[in-house]
Order: sequence, then structure tokens, then C-alpha cells
Amino acid sequence: MRIIFMGTPDFSVGTLEMLIQAGHEIVLAVTQPDKPKGRSKALQHPPVKEAALAHGIEVYQPRRVREPECIEYLRGYKPDIIVVVAFGQILPKEILELPPKGCINVHASLLPKYRGAAPIQWAVINGEPVTGVTTMRMDEGLDTGDMILKTEVPLKEGETGGTLFGRLAEAGAELCVKTLDAIAQGTAVYTPQDHDAATHTTIIKKQLGEMDWAKPSVELERFIRGMDPWPSAYTYLDGKTLKIWKARVQGLPDTGQGVTGTAQENQGAVGCRPGTILAVARDAISVQTGQGALILEELQLEGKKRMSAEAFLRGFALAPGKELGKKFKKV
Repeated sequence: MRIIFMGTPDFSVGTLEMLIQAGHEIVLAVTQPDKPKGRSKALQHPPVKEAALAHGIEVYQPRRVREPECIEYLRGYKPDIIVVVAFGQILPKEILELPPKGCINVHASLLPKYRGAAPIQWAVINGEPVTGVTTMRMDEGLDTGDMILKTEVPLKEGETGGTLFGRLAEAGAELCVKTLDAIAQGTAVYTPQDHDAATHTTIIKKQLGEMDWAKPSVELERFIRGMDPWPSAYTYLDGKTLKIWKARVQGLPDTGQGVTGTAQENQGAVGCRPGTILAVARDAISVQTGQGALILEELQLEGKKRMSAEAFLRGFALAPGKELGKKFKKV
């Protein structure tokens, strides 16, 4: 089939590559405009653009796909179908109705659960045992179209947003090829979603990474994993940003020589404010939360590299009673 592929981040690249390997004709890759990055503000290509150019595929980067000139430009390619994977813009009705076989989306959740942005991170944060990928025929709603195929992906122990991202990208690529095969053969089944069972996620922004120490340690541990690698979970230490890359709930099995304690000790100090450091060991830091304590194992202080708690403590003295989470205002 003649395919217009629409996608932007790394998550989309695997599907584009697999469609090419499967022998589909990608007539155009549509992606977001280049964006400045770093201190130099040099323009950087989106991952899909890099992949498309490597295969000699024409790239189109409209600022707004709703503009009439964009719609007419796409119409000129006469696609049989449009495949959308994390493109980043909502498609208007004119584009949805453009290809005879419709627009197919690869969504990183088991719809109707986790519609919207960032379903991968929220699956980790919320402690889902299983998530997955759904292919659907797009309509004018936000992830409300009829489902075609699904595949489940169980979360692994210690799963982060980054590791799950990679596994779902691979699963989504395989599912997309199967979906297009079914559509081409006329065997695809379109199942309406149960809108009453739908849940929605919000976009992940940098400020969302700030840790709320009043939450239970179990929730904070998942939050840290969900925020890895971006925007990362963070707190404040002496007014400086302190990123938390790895932690565990105190009282759970430890693979190293971190802080341990009795069941009573694992509840934290009585009357101790959330965010207060309870104990410091050679390679771990115990912090009071709203329920239980959290052991910090990998950290990164503002201006420093990511390091183990042991390496961090060799260069930064911490003592019980110090509070995390206070950001000092600059005078």
C-alpha cells in the first residue's frame, strides 16, 4: 500500500523501519519542524526525519497540519492509508477522510485505558502490572476510534519509563505491520471502544517531576521510575536541584548494603516531617515520606554527574534531621 507516515519521536522510528522492511511503499514522512537544542540553539532533526532521510524518503514538516495548503499537499500523494505514531498534532477531518483506507494510529496503551499523552510513563507511575499497544482507526476524538488489534506487555520489576518505552515501541511496530496486513486482506475487525471505561492521561511536563514527600514511599518509588529518563524525579537540597534516579521502599529486600531496619523503624520517625533524612549509611540515604521511608540509591545534584549514593556521600556530608524539598528563593 501507498503510505503516508506521520510521527516524530524515537517511539515512531521502529514502526517506520518495520513498515519499510515489510515492503510497504512509504511515499512521504510527515513530522514536526526541527527544534533548537542545547546552548548553541542549533536546529535538531526529529528522529523520524533522520530515519526517513536515511532511507531516501521525502520529509514534510508543516507547522500546523490543519492549514489548507498542508491538506492539499498530502492529498497530492494519493495515499491508500495514513499511519500515525506519536505525531504530536491532532489531525483535522479533512486528513482523516483523505485516504480510502483511513488513518491508523499506534497508541501505547490498552485502549480505552490511558487515552491521551504520556500513557507509558503513567502506566509505571500508577503501578500497572500490564500495559500494551492498540492499533485503531482514527476519528475526530482523542484516541476514541475503533480498535483493530491489541497486544499486552507485562511490566518488569524495576521497569522505568525509558525501558517500557523501548519495549512498547517494538511491540507497536510489529502490531502495526499485522494491522496493515489485515486491512489489505480485508480481514480487519473494527471494535468500538467502551467510552464509559475510558481513562485519560495528562502530558508530562518538567515541573511535574518534583517529588511530593507527603505521598507514600511505594508511590514515590514508582514515580521515580516513571519519570526516568525525562523529566526525572527531583527534589531540593540546600536550595539546589537534586535528581533522584533510583530508590527503593525501605523494608523491601536489598541487593546491596543499604539502610535496613525493623518493621517499626521502617515506618519512619514519629512526628518526623516528610522529606526529612532519617538515616545515612555508606551507600544509601533513608528519607521519611507520608507513609514509610524511601531509600535513595542513585542521585544527581545540580551541576554534577549522576552517581550512586555511595559516591555522592563521599563528596557531600548528610546527617539525619536534614530536610529535602525546600527551595530557597534567590534574593
